[in-house]
Amino acid sequence: MSLTSADIARIANLARLELQPDESERMLAQINGFFEIVEKIRAVDTIGIEPLAHPMATIQDITLRLREDRALEPNNREANQRNAPALEHGLFLVPKVIE
Repeated sequence: MSLTSADIARIANLARLELQPDESERMLAQINGFFEIVEKIRAVDTIGIEPLAHPMATIQDITLRLREDRALEPNNREANQRNAPALEHGLFLVPKVIE
């Protein structure tokens, strides 16, 4: 897949960017270069290869050192809701904004 100058102009318009002609040509070259890399990666046969959690897993056993999932700060719900204009069942009440 490769883009044309018209594609770059459309993308720039959608992104609300104003590109000069030399910038547009540079973007075209960079994006098409990216697509060439993606095509090379797609061409590699990966059938039967297990995905890796870490690249080093190919040469040694890796176990991920994940931190314990626990709350580090105390529950300050009452203090945080003290100055709320309206509450119901411990939840903030806000005005309806969609009709």
